[in-house]
This record gives sequence, structure tokens and C-alpha cells, in this order.
Amino acid sequence: MKIIRTIDEIKKELEKYRRQGKTIGFVPTMGALHNGHLSLVEQCRKENDIAVVSLFVNPAQFEPHEDFNTYPRDLERDEKLLRERGVDILFSPGLNEIYPGGYLTYVEVEKMGKVLCAKSRPHHFRGVATIVLKLFNIVNPGYAYFGRKDAQQAIIIKKMVKDLNLDVIIKTMPIIRDPDGLALSSRNVYLTSEEREAALNLPGALQKIKSEIDKGLRDVSVVKDMFQKEVKKSPLVKVDYLAVVSLDQLEEVDEIDTGNTLVAAAIRLEKTRLIDNFILGGI
Repeated sequence: MKIIRTIDEIKKELEKYRRQGKTIGFVPTMGALHNGHLSLVEQCRKENDIAVVSLFVNPAQFEPHEDFNTYPRDLERDEKLLRERGVDILFSPGLNEIYPGGYLTYVEVEKMGKVLCAKSRPHHFRGVATIVLKLFNIVNPGYAYFGRKDAQQAIIIKKMVKDLNLDVIIKTMPIIRDPDGLALSSRNVYLTSEEREAALNLPGALQKIKSEIDKGLRDVSVVKDMFQKEVKKSPLVKVDYLAVVSLDQLEEVDEIDTGNTLVAAAIRLEKTRLIDNFILGGI
């Protein structure tokens, strides 16, 4: 695995492979890799001649009160995991390489970047869209891989790609969970044992709702009541949101369409914010 830290070098390296007619797949990450990230890496490795992974903790997608400075970082461990999975290139730039002095340009997907998670993180998706577009311009991949746990992110990126006529195909992969059902997240390491037990109310509530939808439930108001009842069984849990929205526009709906609905939620346990969802249809 080749580790590259500058934009000029990675562009030159990938152009060499492009001239050879090789396909390039790309997985953007912020490091602190877990099996969810690695499932994307493995799919990328399987489907492309050259597998590229980026590791960059992007300050633009953190709110001022959030955990940018304490976000888990373990570059040596991440490098080892990526080598073991046959990654060809790790792009690990410094902050000034991506955002040099005087940087002023940002990308925003309107409407979609203002709902769900954005209600409590208003600048988050502007930061996500900006860094992903920059990375796409740098790496110029044929395929890029995102996890469905961050469903809003994946939907926004697909919309950006479509609207800006980018030549990259976005592939989304299933949520990876621990045996107890909790969706894998780099922030799970913050949870105490008591908080982790309480956090299981989130996937438990969503699983119950999905079961009722499978039985015919369509009324969103009933879904929201059920979620509040289930997730608040622990006093440690504070609900950030539950949203039932269309997949294509991320607009709130009153009735569930089993071919075009995202049921997404976020909770907080002290300082840790966790998200989860299920999708009715495809992204």
C-alpha cells in the first residue's frame, strides 16, 4: 500500500493507472476505522483494479461545540487494517493541504442539507459535500462507496453528483452492526457500559417499527409515538429526532410508501450522539 499525503502526488499516481485503463474505486473516511468502513473497503477492492481510501478528519463538518479535537484518531492502526485488505493507495493529507490559508469555497445541497441531522448540525452537510467534492476532484474515481448508516449523507452525495454532472457512480452498502444490534460507529467508543445498554433502545425501537410496517402500519404519527415510547425506556436517552421522509427528496410524509421512505433517528447519551435508520426502497 502506498501512502500519499499531497494532492499533486496522488493525481500523478492515479493518472498513471488511468492511462493503463484500470478502474479506480474510492472510499472516503475520517479514520478510526471499524468493520462498517472495512466492508466498504472490501467491496471497493473486489470491484476495482485500484482501491483508494482517504483518511482525513474534516473540520468543516463539525459544529463548534462538537468533538473535532477529541475525535478518535489512530493512524497506525488504520494503516494496518487497510494494508491487510489490499488497499493500493491511502491518501492521508494534512489540514493545510485540503484547506490552505485563505480558503473560502463551500458546496451546499439546498433543502436536503437542512433537515434531519442538519437541524442540530446546521453546517454539517455543507462540510460533507465540500470535502467529498474536493476528494472526487482529486481522486477522480469511477466508483465511490458509502454506508447506509449515514443515509442522509449518501442521498445528499448522490444528489450532488447528479446535479453537478460528476462522472462517478455512488454505491451504498448495508449497515454493519455489532452482535447486540448497535450500528457500528467510531463514536461508540465514547459510551460507558451503562450508556451502551441504553443505546440499544435505538435499534430496538427501529426494529419494532419496521416489524409493524411489514404488518401494514402506514400512519407516521403512530410510528413517532411508538418510537418515543420504545427509545425512552431508559432515562439516559435523549431523542434528537425521528424523521419519516421520502427517499428522493428527504421531505416529511404522513403516510409510509414502502418503496420510497427513510425512517431515520438520532439520540444522545450525555456527550455521544448516535444515528440509525432503515430504508424502504433503495438508495
